[in-house]
Amino acid sequence: MIVTGKTGFDQSSPELIRRPQAPSFGKQLKRKFCSLMAGLLLVSAPVFASEYSASFEKADISEFANTVSATLNKTIILDPAVRGSITVRSYDKLSSEQYYQLFLNVLEVHGFAVIEQDKNVLKIVQDKNAKMSAIQVADSKNPGEGDEFVTWVLPVQNVPVRELSPLLRQLNDTAGNVVHYDPSNILLLTGRAANVKRLVEIVRRVDMVGNRNFSVIQLEYASASEMQRILTSLLQEKGGKGSASQVTVVADDRSNRLIVAGQARQLQKVNRIVYQLDAEQESSGNTRVFYLRYAKAADLKEVMEGVGQTVQAEKDSGKAVRRNDQKFSINVHEQTNALVVTAQPDMMKSLESVIKQLDIRRAQVLVEAIIVEVTDGDGINLSFQLADANGSSMMQFNDGRTVPIGQIMAGLRDAEGKPGSTIISENGGTTINPDQPGDYTALYDALSGVSGAAFSITSGDWTALLQAVTTSSKSNVLATPSLMTLDNEESSFIVGDEVPVITGSASGSNNDNPFQTVDRKEVGVKMTVKPQINEGDSVKLDITQEVSGVNGTTSVDVTFSKREVKTSVLARSGDTIVIGGLLDEDVQESVSKVPLLGDIPYIGALFRSTSSEVKKRNLMVFLRPTIIRDDNILTSISGKKYSYMRARQLDRRDQGVELMPDAKTPVLPEYPSNSDLMNRARQKMDEAEQKEKEKEKSAKEDDKVASKQSEKNDAESGDNS
Repeated sequence: MIVTGKTGFDQSSPELIRRPQAPSFGKQLKRKFCSLMAGLLLVSAPVFASEYSASFEKADISEFANTVSATLNKTIILDPAVRGSITVRSYDKLSSEQYYQLFLNVLEVHGFAVIEQDKNVLKIVQDKNAKMSAIQVADSKNPGEGDEFVTWVLPVQNVPVRELSPLLRQLNDTAGNVVHYDPSNILLLTGRAANVKRLVEIVRRVDMVGNRNFSVIQLEYASASEMQRILTSLLQEKGGKGSASQVTVVADDRSNRLIVAGQARQLQKVNRIVYQLDAEQESSGNTRVFYLRYAKAADLKEVMEGVGQTVQAEKDSGKAVRRNDQKFSINVHEQTNALVVTAQPDMMKSLESVIKQLDIRRAQVLVEAIIVEVTDGDGINLSFQLADANGSSMMQFNDGRTVPIGQIMAGLRDAEGKPGSTIISENGGTTINPDQPGDYTALYDALSGVSGAAFSITSGDWTALLQAVTTSSKSNVLATPSLMTLDNEESSFIVGDEVPVITGSASGSNNDNPFQTVDRKEVGVKMTVKPQINEGDSVKLDITQEVSGVNGTTSVDVTFSKREVKTSVLARSGDTIVIGGLLDEDVQESVSKVPLLGDIPYIGALFRSTSSEVKKRNLMVFLRPTIIRDDNILTSISGKKYSYMRARQLDRRDQGVELMPDAKTPVLPEYPSNSDLMNRARQKMDEAEQKEKEKEKSAKEDDKVASKQSEKNDAESGDNS
């Protein structure tokens, strides 16, 4: 009997079965015919025969279950999710038990499992849901067979189950499960019977190993991990294959102890070896010199002292402090950029590990800045002034843009010469004074302030002065400073001048010792950058960019112009970003006029002075960081800039020196080719590789000497005992 199809209950619960809806008469006839043909073709023996033969070719899994149900006389319930087709060929005769196991194997391959119930009822479900069903509880007497789903409650005697369960989960199949109950030290193994029995056997063997003796050895001078390496190598060489499995050595670096597991005789031998090696380390000294390749010894010393104090605090926690525990020192030898470290072996190993991780080559960052400033300015001034010959009446404007007419009239009067005179005294003496020339100083000063054109019209005792000027200014500034610095190292750049600025003055009571204090201010293009390389190719930049200059002088002091940007940005290597910009447009208009008269249309232009000015300024700062991690990139960038400067020098040499045809301008030498650099790099790599081989050879010889000495000591100890 087989039960399939849709029911009126929830399809996720295959435990609830209802009679399926009756199909049409044609479908019933077709289904019966298929079942009959499957029974005749797929099972060659009768139902009640003791031997069977199975041969299925792309048969529906429900028809396969129907045939097995009829053959083995079992009631089979199919989960609605059980679908698919199978192909099985068996050329040998199978017993009923073998035929049933074949049925389980086929379902296991297709991801299904069989749950046995009372009264020969079988449920076929997905194997991932089998562990939540009412499956058989197995033990050593009834372990189950093949692909049957079972649960095994396994007590463990010596090994903690919380350590075993993660390992067993890796060995179990995806349909099974491993759960541990820590209070009773019990494992709950669920899965197919064959796999569960394998896990039970593994647990029993591991649990037997747990019966070995343990010994904890506290080391005084030697390093626990180094001692573990020596003992493991020594035991393998002395005992041959399989000897290492008899003795297990584990290092506890935190407390510098060894945990040894094995037979009592083996533990005694290991204790003797450890005692001898630990005593030898005491007389050999605990001082090492670390020659740093990239880091600065003075900067690294402070970090290493902090690490040493932390390691020492962890080592002293939970135990009494011994006399030699706190003795470690770190000194700097600046001439060789080396650290001289004196410490116990476990402390020495921790410090050595930190030094190796910190003494690495740091990447560099090339920061290229482009500063572009474009300025346009236009202005126009128009002024009309009027004065009489004596200067008693006038119309003038002191707006700072035009020269007052009164100043020019006064200069003209001073420029006129004075006629000579003849003086006759009472006694008849005669004094003749010659003509005196005029003084043109005031007139020169006045005319020097005239900008543009000035027109003068004189009529009678009145003089009119018309001044007109138009100004236009343009500037285009391009600066491309670049900096290269190490990761997390600040670097600065300045190209400009130092301008003196008066900061104070003092004089004595009688003005006998006056003096002024002067400070110098840097003006020009300045850039300060501190890069930080993040994960991937991104760079964080702390940037200060400044463009400054001298505007002019005032009655107080010098004035400066300054454009500065302070920011932090994040960009990818090679990308160009804008860190600052200024778009400025300034329009100024100034009018000086005579009241009422200056407001008259058209004619009012004769009674006023007008000035208009328009300024436009565009300023942009671009930045491009480039990460340099190896010598090839550095060589490429440096080679491009070097070749550019050399090309400019060669061009200047071709032009020659005017009036000096035989003079030769200096030129940079040719940049080394990539092949030369690669040969040098290969040579350095070969030298480093040769040094590493020599170190490995020396270490192997030391291990052999230590092993022979240990064997000799063991032999002497055996003879004495």
